[in-house]
Amino acid sequence: MDNLGFIHGKTEIKVLILYILSKLPRPVDINTLADLVLCDEGINYFDYSEALYQLVASGHVCADQERYSITEKGAENIEATGDGLPFTVKTAAARQAERLAKILNRSAMVDTSCIRQEDGSCRVNLSLSDGIGNIMKLEILAGSPEQAAEMEKKFKSAAEELYISIAGLLLE
Repeated sequence: MDNLGFIHGKTEIKVLILYILSKLPRPVDINTLADLVLCDEGINYFDYSEALYQLVASGHVCADQERYSITEKGAENIEATGDGLPFTVKTAAARQAERLAKILNRSAMVDTSCIRQEDGSCRVNLSLSDGIGNIMKLEILAGSPEQAAEMEKKFKSAAEELYISIAGLLLE
């Protein structure tokens, strides 16, 4: 059966991988990258993973703790070859990478941690950054690890709203 997509060779898959990684602000895991790369019906997972590992071996992609990012060598390569991607594939990949970049940037600005106390309670540390520095740091006591996990989860999903609410309460 013929490939229906626009990408048909390992070289094109490598160019697509480098193109996507060049659009991301942070390293990503192999499955997240796969979701972005498999935007074309001509690519299968096995060809993708083989191309990725070849890019790592050649020094175009850095693999650090199972997270992948483009190297300087890869960035120079994509600058020279990125125009070779089919327009529709490039557009779809850029759109998906942009969406993921926003999520990665926000995720980097919201931080949580939990320190278990001897009595079974937990000190939950929550912080929100604007990309330059912290705009809010909060340490709160949770009665149990389950409560701490719930606090962390809710803070991660609504940090900005919580910041606005707390600032509003303090300014009333």
